[in-house]
Amino acid sequence: MTTSTALKARPLEGLRVIDLTRALAGPYATLLLAGLGAEVIKIEDPKHGDLARENSPYVGKNGVVIEKHHDDDVSVSHLTRARGKYGISLDLKKPGAQDVFLDLVKTADIVVENFTSGTADRLGVGYEASKAVNPGVIYCSLSGFGATTKEGGKAMDIIIQALSGAMYASGAVNEPPVRIGIPIADMLAPVFSVIGILSALEQRHKTGEGQHIDVSMLGALTSFVAIENWAAMEAAGMQARTGLTVQRLSPFGVFECEDGYIALVAVHEKLARGLFRAMENEKLGEDPRYCNRDARVANANTLEALITAWTSQLPVSEVVSRLEAEGVPVAPVRHPEEAMNDPRVTSRNETNPVAHPKYGTVDNFHTAGIPILFSGASTGFDDVLPVHIGEHNEKVLSEMLGYSQEQMQSLMETGVI
Repeated sequence: MTTSTALKARPLEGLRVIDLTRALAGPYATLLLAGLGAEVIKIEDPKHGDLARENSPYVGKNGVVIEKHHDDDVSVSHLTRARGKYGISLDLKKPGAQDVFLDLVKTADIVVENFTSGTADRLGVGYEASKAVNPGVIYCSLSGFGATTKEGGKAMDIIIQALSGAMYASGAVNEPPVRIGIPIADMLAPVFSVIGILSALEQRHKTGEGQHIDVSMLGALTSFVAIENWAAMEAAGMQARTGLTVQRLSPFGVFECEDGYIALVAVHEKLARGLFRAMENEKLGEDPRYCNRDARVANANTLEALITAWTSQLPVSEVVSRLEAEGVPVAPVRHPEEAMNDPRVTSRNETNPVAHPKYGTVDNFHTAGIPILFSGASTGFDDVLPVHIGEHNEKVLSEMLGYSQEQMQSLMETGVI
């Protein structure tokens, strides 16, 4: 597990987060808060726990396996998303569970939940209940369609990608929609949630009051899709869907080489002329079809065909070398494993090794870090992770809240924890 070894304090130290989230979107929001120094207390259902606990593959005594064979085999998803969090069990459907939750809220600064809209209120753990015992609490609801939206349902990343238009923003015309390979909606909405939480903290410094933050996955991703004006492009006669290239910026995109692919950008005149020199075809710069930016955009199809004819005859290394020599932005298209092990990101803790609390790190396996560097603070995760459901019940309820052993026994007997 990654730990913070720097001497500088982390920015959010001293803040306590009550984490009602599960799966990815919510847990990623609280992971970011944990990495920035907040104390996160993760609440899980005693019977089933977080959905991510059952995500294959697993890490344990036999290394990485598809099926769970031992009690301490832990899902890679859980190892990455539960870092730096204390884990307690609490059956919110049992009488008395709300009292335990509200006792936690009384000590907290932040609550984060990602239930389906309206569920938190039905369980008695919503914003109004939390505000009643702690007026300063900052309560973040991260849902598929918004906490106040009646229409919706269960929102998984692929559902949001489909509804947001993102799937048609990728791919070529007349081809099927393209699912973005990373869970973009599940990752983007939490970032907006953390922005909202930090903004509310700043406002609380001025007013002393907390508030409810409402972030929807659909809204977050659609706002990104809307940064490009698809209707305007189509009205101008451009193809909005152009697959591996962006024709309104041509030449701009991904091109096939003899042994892989490269990405290049030659939008401006100087870059385009550098590309033509690398291609050993400088006369293209005098061709009326390619002699200026608008002309290149208007004739993007034929220009891209010429570039592909050149790149496809050469290895990636040769194309990259020639373009770099001319000052043209270029990069090989890398496998995710290679990218996550890049020293430029590992040295900055932007990716971290995957580590099992008992069996240590897994060779060459990396996961998300905190991609922010501070001049006067550090980031990183406390050396704590709930391998088992309710692992930190004693630590949180007895030591932090002061529950007696009699209270603990009663909660266990009634199935609350």
